Amino acid sequence: MGAAGALDVLIVSLGSTTGLRTADEALGASIARAGATVQIASATAPRAVRTMALTDLLWARAARLATEQRLNGPTRPRAIIYSSTTAALLWPRPGAIRFDAPAAGNRPGRHGLWQRPLERRRLAEAPLLLPLSEGGLAEVPPAARAGDRVLVLGLAAEPSGPPAPERDIAAITYAPNPAKKGLDRVLAAWRELRRDSAQPGELLVAGVAPEVLRDAGIDLGSEAGVRCMGRLGQAEYRALLRRSRVFVCAPRREDYGAAQLEALADGCLLVTTPAPGPYAALPIARELDPRLVSEDLVAALRAALQAPAEGYADRAARLLAPFSREAVDRRVAQELLPRLLGS
Repeated sequence: MGAAGALDVLIVSLGSTTGLRTADEALGASIARAGATVQIASATAPRAVRTMALTDLLWARAARLATEQRLNGPTRPRAIIYSSTTAALLWPRPGAIRFDAPAAGNRPGRHGLWQRPLERRRLAEAPLLLPLSEGGLAEVPPAARAGDRVLVLGLAAEPSGPPAPERDIAAITYAPNPAKKGLDRVLAAWRELRRDSAQPGELLVAGVAPEVLRDAGIDLGSEAGVRCMGRLGQAEYRALLRRSRVFVCAPRREDYGAAQLEALADGCLLVTTPAPGPYAALPIARELDPRLVSEDLVAALRAALQAPAEGYADRAARLLAPFSREAVDRRVAQELLPRLLGS
């Protein structure tokens, strides 16, 4: 592709969560495997502020600064991918926008007062839109997604290693944003399950530090049968998935659900509420076992732990075939790069 020393693609990454950083690194690796040169410009995390609108402004400014630093460097990229609509809001140069969900869907009311109108402009100006799912694209205003400027490009979800000899962990949940992920509802269901059932084992809470939980009004020190694992490296977290029987979550909204797809890939049964939003794992979970998709988390957990459906993991592996690394790499090489860089 590019000549020696040239840069084909710059990915502008907010990296505000481990999941976002992992997704951007995976996209960069896929682009590199296709033969293009790629770099990631990571925004520096801004100070914590109280409102979502101000938080997005500070992250958008940080993304602009990270982009400008690369554009003013010795090597200018041929194409830019902004990872999230927030990263693109104050862009210094137009580029493709990759997103799980737009502010039009996940920033209602005052939370997206300034973001939504600017986002509509950026989505209309972008040479290419890269939603993670058809559901995420559906939340983009029709005028902004007009024309042949869309390529749905999901995240790869594959087993992280061989299954553990024994699944000795009853359940695990991932809650980097406890309120959005509905951790309070998961804990309430686990309490009730422990009262009504024989000893169900232990629930692990991953992806969130104890101090963040305390700030959210959650004290796991008083929760029997629950253990906080804190923030974990990807390898350590995925090793826990391979030991877990159930992945449970109760999101109030799900913009994509990479953690749920990873859990399915690593052989967990998925217990979830039917959350609104472009929730990619939801139709898969319903097809695998509709008993486990319910607002009644206690009943769903009891079914998963006491009467799991036969062949669940094997059927999940088949349904996850479109999310394989090979499938994503093929789409990057055959569809993304030609549209970003020309044939």
